[in-house]
Amino acid sequence: MSPAILQRFTLPNGLRVVLYPISGVPAVGVSVHYDVGFRSEPRGRTGFAHLFEHLMFQGSESVDRLEHFGHVQAAGGTANGSTHQDYTDFYQVVPSAALERILFLEADRMRAPKLTDENLRTQVSVVKEEIRLNVLNKPYGGFPWTVLPGLLFQTYPNAHNGYGDFTDLGQATVEECAAFFDTHYAPGNAVLTIAGDIDPGRAAELVHRHFHDVPVRRLPAPVDLSEPAPDRELRGDHADPHAPMPATAVGYRMPDPSTDLDAYLAHMVLCVVLTGAGESARLRRALIHGATPLVTDVSTGCGLFGALEARDPETFLCVATHPRETSTDQVLEVLDQELAALAAKGPTEEELERATALSSVGMHRKYDTLLTRTRALGAQEVLFGKAELVDELPGRLARVSAQDLARAAASLRPDARAVLSLRPTASAALHPSPSGS
Repeated sequence: MSPAILQRFTLPNGLRVVLYPISGVPAVGVSVHYDVGFRSEPRGRTGFAHLFEHLMFQGSESVDRLEHFGHVQAAGGTANGSTHQDYTDFYQVVPSAALERILFLEADRMRAPKLTDENLRTQVSVVKEEIRLNVLNKPYGGFPWTVLPGLLFQTYPNAHNGYGDFTDLGQATVEECAAFFDTHYAPGNAVLTIAGDIDPGRAAELVHRHFHDVPVRRLPAPVDLSEPAPDRELRGDHADPHAPMPATAVGYRMPDPSTDLDAYLAHMVLCVVLTGAGESARLRRALIHGATPLVTDVSTGCGLFGALEARDPETFLCVATHPRETSTDQVLEVLDQELAALAAKGPTEEELERATALSSVGMHRKYDTLLTRTRALGAQEVLFGKAELVDELPGRLARVSAQDLARAAASLRPDARAVLSLRPTASAALHPSPSGS
């Protein structure tokens, strides 16, 4: 999907709009990103942002419960939503002729969702069941993203479990939902993205028609996410009654992408060198294919939900699943050796060429569908004010140097990280998880 000419404008009520025409695509993607996520939740209401995402599909001023999905499906499209650390997005892809219908639907729920006690209780039950399915009753469920932040970070916004506590979810009230909507779902706290088969002039006209009368509301103060990086190694245990084998998760703080994007991108390429270049990747070779295999699987990644999906502070992850005979310290020893070698000598020319090529091509592939590109444009705009990053990232990843990568490896220090050991156990109560709640 080739780069398009991106256009943006802002309505009088504060709604930011990104238009991204793509020729030869007989469909249109529409997303609305709200600047609110797990890290915006009030104390005592963990999981509230995710719960509210569900509520936004329960009808609005002119649309009945679940009718939003019905309209999208009737047009031959798909729709969904998701909650991240710093944003919540609602998105759909439909045939081009259905654009106005989708804009009407999104404007209607931005104006007035149906926040009733019945809808709230129903969605609390749905979210609880989702947590049971994805976390409580699943091997390695929620590991490490629901538990590692509580060890790596200290402040409530950064440390608490964004999926939520059952007690917190059960105590939520309609009044709290209304206050959450008024605070965080104002048009000035949102980005509307329209990409695909569009005429920008016509699309802008439709946006004005349907969103101009959404009332202006006072914007919330930004959440204070600042906190110092660890000055020592932090250790914790997490019990999992369903896991067949132990696992180790290691978390490091990453560079701030808003002030040092190139350093952040070097960490993305470092992931490829460590675990993303097939069986020749350094950690896979050392931990899995050595004379004595220590782990059954190992991966690295930037961000709890993926690269450039959150503001600073964010996490560089290394996660390994291993037999009981392998200790956490054995995994750490190999990890530290490989990072130290890269910090001292950098990657080989062949490694660097392969890693930058895979990173660049991978970014092209990641955003090669209309849905992923639409969502990425909105995410980069709401997080960093720069939707253009979606088109710039492949080239910038290709230009990461050996020195950049060596500096990235050197920044992942043993004395400034969190190490979480997952222990298979018959009773999760024996080893309570670290929590920031």
